[in-house]
Amino acid sequence: MDLSIRKVCKRFDGFNALDDVSLDIGSGELIALLGPSGSGKTTLLRLIAGLDLPSGGQIFFAGEDASRRSVQERNIGFVFQSYALFRHMTVLENVGFGLSVRRGPARVPAAEIRRRSLELLDLVQLSGLEKRYPHQLSGGQRQRVALARALAIEPSVLLLDEPFGALDAKVRRELRSWLRDLHDRTGHTTVFVTHDQEEALELADRVVVMSQGRIEQVGTPDEIYDRPVSPFVFSFIGESSSLPVRVEDGQVWFEDRPIGIPAGEVANGAATLYFRPHDVELLHGCGGCLAGTVVSSRRVAGARRIDLSMGAGDVIAEIEVPADHPSLAKGRIAFRPTRWRIFPARADAAPTTGSASSGAALPRLALTGS
Repeated sequence: MDLSIRKVCKRFDGFNALDDVSLDIGSGELIALLGPSGSGKTTLLRLIAGLDLPSGGQIFFAGEDASRRSVQERNIGFVFQSYALFRHMTVLENVGFGLSVRRGPARVPAAEIRRRSLELLDLVQLSGLEKRYPHQLSGGQRQRVALARALAIEPSVLLLDEPFGALDAKVRRELRSWLRDLHDRTGHTTVFVTHDQEEALELADRVVVMSQGRIEQVGTPDEIYDRPVSPFVFSFIGESSSLPVRVEDGQVWFEDRPIGIPAGEVANGAATLYFRPHDVELLHGCGGCLAGTVVSSRRVAGARRIDLSMGAGDVIAEIEVPADHPSLAKGRIAFRPTRWRIFPARADAAPTTGSASSGAALPRLALTGS
């Protein structure tokens, strides 16, 4: 089922938790709502579910206005971070609970509830555990039971609120892969909330980056990571370094020198240069580049991360170098970004993307969802 969110607002005692949010979700998509605490992602999920009602705007399910429908009328499957399993019920009873409470024409025979519940336990790879109770399961197993219970009612839309937040890192990684595979097999329209950018980029068809009740950017994982449209998205997604620069006649300057990076369409004036620590080339001296004094060095997997003190101020830039790089304390390293993003000081001006191969500016990128 496709969803359409149109100019939705949500206010709590004068505070705008959501401010004029619009978003289209295609049938069968797996969408991640990503952002820091207080960005509005869980509020948006609750509005889609019908657990809260919008202060303004509309939510459409398959083209029909569902803004005032109850949770039951929306036929939503909801998975919570805390699992929300019934401790006094077996795994099988938990999975079939949503079906067992139906009454009237929607009532499901006990034999059918059992058949469907066992089938779902097999789908989530928990066959043979139907007689156990939640306290006899691991965290990952409990979350699979919660997901099977949400799927049992054959929901129109599946919603997950930080589904792996209570699990350790290893189990989270295992369940991410499992959930992606499960989604591909079932084809449910799925929306999940997370503050974990790695989780969002690995799992989702598209990522919705949120900040302060607004949507900053919507795009595929590659678009979000490689072509962020705002300083917030660049700094929030992945690791980044930033330097205060200025643009003069098409060139980017750091303090008193040009650094060999074209400014593209960015107008003259103050700007900020963003780049990823791994997107740099090391140089052996240069007439126009960046250089800094090593402040600290640490091993990170197969590489080494260096913090550099840049220029006369207290600016610190982080770059990545080979693990065997002879980076000594107080030594000096020269470098230049190979991929970068320049955001002018004026908020309404267009950012510029560059790479060492072209340095060309991209067309202006519009924010998605206002």
